[in-house]
Amino acid sequence: MNSFKRQVGSEARNSNPSSSSSDSETRKRQTFDLGNGSEVIYIPRFLSFDDSWKWFHYLNKEIPWTRPSIRVFGRSCIQPRDTCYIASEGLPELCYSGYQPHAYSWDDYPPLKNILAAVHEALPGSNFNSLLLNRYKCGSDYVAWHSDDEKLYGPTPEIASVSFGCEREFLLKKRTSKITQVQAIRCAGEPASKKPRQNKHSDQHSFMLKHGSLLVMRGNTQRDWLHSVPKRANADAVRINLTFRCVL
Repeated sequence: MNSFKRQVGSEARNSNPSSSSSDSETRKRQTFDLGNGSEVIYIPRFLSFDDSWKWFHYLNKEIPWTRPSIRVFGRSCIQPRDTCYIASEGLPELCYSGYQPHAYSWDDYPPLKNILAAVHEALPGSNFNSLLLNRYKCGSDYVAWHSDDEKLYGPTPEIASVSFGCEREFLLKKRTSKITQVQAIRCAGEPASKKPRQNKHSDQHSFMLKHGSLLVMRGNTQRDWLHSVPKRANADAVRINLTFRCVL
């Protein structure tokens, strides 16, 4: 699809006639140091407004979405979102929550290569070879707390997430280590004045993922942090999310 010509990153033009020139600030790259080698990059306007809607309609109509049965805590349930998987030839098979998705080829949906090229351009040195797509039809569709720490991605995976459609909240929270749990037990019976001070805000982060945005998790983020897209009653439209990964 030659009509999918993207405007990337801070150079993207503002194609939304209702937006003012100050909206250019939303297109700048924001980097968040989570500590201990974990980092998040967020670009609110990674793709232009008009191009993002072209992508949304293409993905919503052309991708062979499925809503599979998965296993959570030993019980079978229907995954609360639609999904599809794209991967380069010869990669190890993906399996999560007891579900092994069929791996479509990039050549099956050539326009996806354009988004892949845009992501690679924005993240020099990255080399993504697989793509997990998710579609949230409404606010009751969600993804629970988890980390993408499957072995096939290696110890410090970089994951790039491009969003289209309805804005949804993306949450990050720090994993509770065994040391932290032991400290909490020891301090439970002590008066407040003797308990160690903790900065609770540094252990949780929230991002509102905008239409056409890019969010990247890298370093030790999958090892030390969990992320989720919670249910939201006011999310009354479709959101499509593309997560690019590198299978080793």
